[in-house]
Amino acid sequence: MDNKETLMTAFEALLGNKLRTGLAILGIVIGIGAVVALITLGQGATQSVQNSISTLGANLLTVSPGAASQGGGIRGSAGSGTSLTLADAQAITSSPTVTTVKAVSAEASRNYQVTYKKENTNSSVTGAFATYLSVHDDTLAQGTFFTEKDMNSLAKKAVLGATVATDLFGTANPIGQTVQINHIPFKVVGVLTSKGGTGFFSQDDIILAPLLTVQKLLLGSSNIQSISVQATSSDVMTTASEQITTLLLNRHHIKDPAKADFNIRSQADILSTATSATSTLTGLLAGIAAISLLVGGIGIMNIMLVTITERTREIGIRKAIGAKKKDILTQFLFESIVLTLTGGILGILFGFALSFLGSKLLSIPFTITFFAPFIAFTVSSAIGIIFGYYPARKAATMQPIQALRYE
Repeated sequence: MDNKETLMTAFEALLGNKLRTGLAILGIVIGIGAVVALITLGQGATQSVQNSISTLGANLLTVSPGAASQGGGIRGSAGSGTSLTLADAQAITSSPTVTTVKAVSAEASRNYQVTYKKENTNSSVTGAFATYLSVHDDTLAQGTFFTEKDMNSLAKKAVLGATVATDLFGTANPIGQTVQINHIPFKVVGVLTSKGGTGFFSQDDIILAPLLTVQKLLLGSSNIQSISVQATSSDVMTTASEQITTLLLNRHHIKDPAKADFNIRSQADILSTATSATSTLTGLLAGIAAISLLVGGIGIMNIMLVTITERTREIGIRKAIGAKKKDILTQFLFESIVLTLTGGILGILFGFALSFLGSKLLSIPFTITFFAPFIAFTVSSAIGIIFGYYPARKAATMQPIQALRYE
């Protein structure tokens, strides 16, 4: 019996009991589908994080304060300190020793309830320099941005993110209108171009205002939470970080760099951390989903063993008329492989459908790569061979006389 005839025989045997075959395939479909969906969603989440970080600004360095001391040797979380000042940001801008910096923006932010007439939203209100647009590679969809003069005069001007503008004004023009931020009126002078929100965080859910205005009227503090620095090019990011570190260590009178009361991170650092976190989570979830593949494989083995028991007399008859051990082994192995490959193909389609729906619900990119289906197809093939070999071997090693006597 050639392979083509053996394959046709395997199909006929599987179609002879459609319910059992369908249940066996279902276990593989669920397992493969879960693995494909989780891997694809994980890749989409990673892409979303990368896209979001890349829009933070070109050649961006972020200087943040170190951990605050809470007494008794206890340190707070990173960035909880108050070591950075407005003078530090101004020094980075004007220092002759820092030659690789293009623009600087000191920033401080907090979430506030923002209202306009009967509409309201809770958004992040960020006080910044007039150079914010340049540093973060942002643009205006309409209106103007506040100036350095506005900051020095404590002007109550606000630039809305795209999401905030839509939440408060819908399709109406917000320019010139007044919004209440923590019950303090701010005149809307501009709207930022949308950078696209994600399921993790949205850069459009923000309100920008002059830093000194936010510090005095909202925060009630002169501290800043970060200094965003735009390097002159991507080639000098390391040099810029070193120059800023040296400057701030001298300003803060710190001799040992290991005791620095600030941190400097680049986009590459943030991207690496975020990608590592999403990849680890994706691997963990895919590993959990893969357990269902093991269960599906065991289910196929059980069904094949039951099938062999039911077809014992058939096996005996085939052996009695000349079928070889290899023929019996091949037939039952083919049946197992057909089950798993059919389940694998359906599982891949099912997994992509799940990931498509998930990407829409989570607002992350829907990505299709060859990695997930390749892994799924390889695993399903392996399951067919591994879990199908024992039942097939058991059928092939039956003695013809014993098989014919089986009732």
